[in-house]
Amino acid sequence: MKETLVDYFISLIKIDSESKNEKAVALKIAEDLRYLGAKVTFDNAHEKTGGNIGNLYGYFSGNIDKKTILFCAHMDTVVPGNGIKPLIKDDRIVSDGSTILGADDKSGIAEIIWAIKEILESGEDHAPIEVLFTISEEIGLLGAKLFDLSNIKSEFGYVLDSHEIGNLVSGAPAANRMKYIIHGKESHAGVAPELGVSAIQIASEAISKMTLGRIDEETTCSVGTIKGGTATNIIPKEVVLKAEVRSHNEDKLQKITNHITQVLINTAAKYKLGDFQASVESVIQKEYPAFVLNNDNQSMLLAKKATSNLGIPFKSEIGGGGSDANIFNFNGLEMAVVGSGMANVHTVNEYIKLVDLENGTKWVKEIIREYSKG
Repeated sequence: MKETLVDYFISLIKIDSESKNEKAVALKIAEDLRYLGAKVTFDNAHEKTGGNIGNLYGYFSGNIDKKTILFCAHMDTVVPGNGIKPLIKDDRIVSDGSTILGADDKSGIAEIIWAIKEILESGEDHAPIEVLFTISEEIGLLGAKLFDLSNIKSEFGYVLDSHEIGNLVSGAPAANRMKYIIHGKESHAGVAPELGVSAIQIASEAISKMTLGRIDEETTCSVGTIKGGTATNIIPKEVVLKAEVRSHNEDKLQKITNHITQVLINTAAKYKLGDFQASVESVIQKEYPAFVLNNDNQSMLLAKKATSNLGIPFKSEIGGGGSDANIFNFNGLEMAVVGSGMANVHTVNEYIKLVDLENGTKWVKEIIREYSKG
């Protein structure tokens, strides 16, 4: 393994691992876990995701008679995440501006592994530790959805997949993902436009009637992509529109989802030409369920104590994004989401401050120490 935490983090960053292509970084992490003495296994989740390797699980036996504690992060990155060239500029690590950095979520991976490494090297007594590094998180939490939780011994743990160190996300919304195919009628746009029904026009009119953005303090809605048409001289016969709704309230989630669907159906119904009737196909998927942790949950109490020990301000909040924790909590495994210091994620301006990389590692170490005490 590398000599310093920064070197180790950068070594992970340099390995390409866009979603479904996590094999190289997974094998590197597995090698490092074995070097530290962990029992390591891979599952076969990739056989269902179309990726090239499964979820990575590691177990450190410990020498204190307690149940295990779990730490989790995801191995995949968003696009553009190939050929990352990390640079140290002043107080932070950045990319060269042509790609993301990949601190989401390799900062979480590096902090978990380096913290365990330092605990082991210090010779401190510690409780058993489990680590889980998932695949395809960025494209629908697929690794977490396919992981067999009966393999987990822990009652609770932490997903390192948020921003500010000391910040704990104690709840997150549910989300629906929607795909709509709008069917119009093709015709020559210059010779016979009156014989066509534009699917793009239907989509545009429908979007103008939708309630989008922040609906209220619990609910958001977005039309994210629209694709259709083949040439400017052809009335487009088909448009594919993709959208999402997120809410902490299940009734609101369904209400807004129904609103988007009905607006499209009603708009298409207005477009009829002779025997032709415009129509809409809809595919609505539950992306992930909501979760919320109480102030007296184990993960909350331990995080508050460990953060206080380090002199870092503790903050708990309800988040607006989904993570592997949504899946785990829904299936009965208590998992809080905590910050690893990543910033401006999913952009080429992503960065992590050196001090945050260090403090994130200290935080994981303090969690292990505090848990092992009590």
